[in-house]
Amino acid sequence: MRLHVAFYGVLLALVAHAHAEEKSALDWLGVAAIAGHQTNYSGVFVYQYNDRVETSNLIHVTEAGSEYEKLVSLDGPKREIIRHDGQVWSYTHHQMVQMDSQQERSRFPFLLPEQLAALSANYQAKLLGIERVAGYNAQVLLFQPKDNLRYTHKMWVHTDSGLLLKAAVLSEKNQVAEQYAFTQLQIGGQIDRSWLKLSDMAGLHDKGLHHSPETDKTAKEITRINSGWVADMLPTGFKKTMEILREMHGKHAPVTQMVFSDGLSAISIFIEPNDEDEDDVEGLSSRGAVSLYRKILDKNLITVVGEVPPRTVMQVLDSVRFNGK
Repeated sequence: MRLHVAFYGVLLALVAHAHAEEKSALDWLGVAAIAGHQTNYSGVFVYQYNDRVETSNLIHVTEAGSEYEKLVSLDGPKREIIRHDGQVWSYTHHQMVQMDSQQERSRFPFLLPEQLAALSANYQAKLLGIERVAGYNAQVLLFQPKDNLRYTHKMWVHTDSGLLLKAAVLSEKNQVAEQYAFTQLQIGGQIDRSWLKLSDMAGLHDKGLHHSPETDKTAKEITRINSGWVADMLPTGFKKTMEILREMHGKHAPVTQMVFSDGLSAISIFIEPNDEDEDDVEGLSSRGAVSLYRKILDKNLITVVGEVPPRTVMQVLDSVRFNGK
């Protein structure tokens, strides 16, 4: 992790030293991708999708080359999540339970340099001026897709720290499908670190804190593979970032998962034997900016889920086939 921090620190410094008036939308996105992981901050964070609003308190700090984050829900059922680098724990039923980090969606972009370079091939990037978010000046970025297979992304980046203050996914009708935003925020200064001892990875294990049974099984049984399954109709620019065989809660057999990304959006393909469970229903559904399409193909249940329009997950699933190992 320390090597990654050092690498991205150098990259951030290079971008930050460019003159502000010369920064493009891609430059600003590159800064945000790094600042979200290196900046110390604390604030109230709101997530909106469909007609729902979820509010949380979010604290993020770096300490001794590691990254720590604490998320506490402020409405609905009480929930507390602690992240330490790639590990995720949830406080539930008066004990810490390690979660399956493979299923966690990131709120902030974390892009490699080659992904940034490829974005311009599939999105028209624009600067929309300066606006205020949570009391801070923010550069507004707009990424409009060059096809109808992905959504428009709008982002507000703090002009000083580079922290992403707000991000919205816009539908084809220019309506907000999903949005994250800080409503209160402190950047730097005296950030509460009293909880860090609870999220130290060694401490979590040494104190006898628990793993859920399915997380223990998943951690032991995730295997990187080349399954032989392919999708012929992925939108241009989506590249495979991961292919694994894994145990999943509620599934009777290991599931093949392939993940693809174009730098702003991700698409996952899940392939499993069709066990004819009642909850394995074919069809299309969506939540916020996430679309899900499920279909039985021969003796397999195929599920495609992604931060893309419904037509895209349908197109991808209909092109899935077994090409042989």
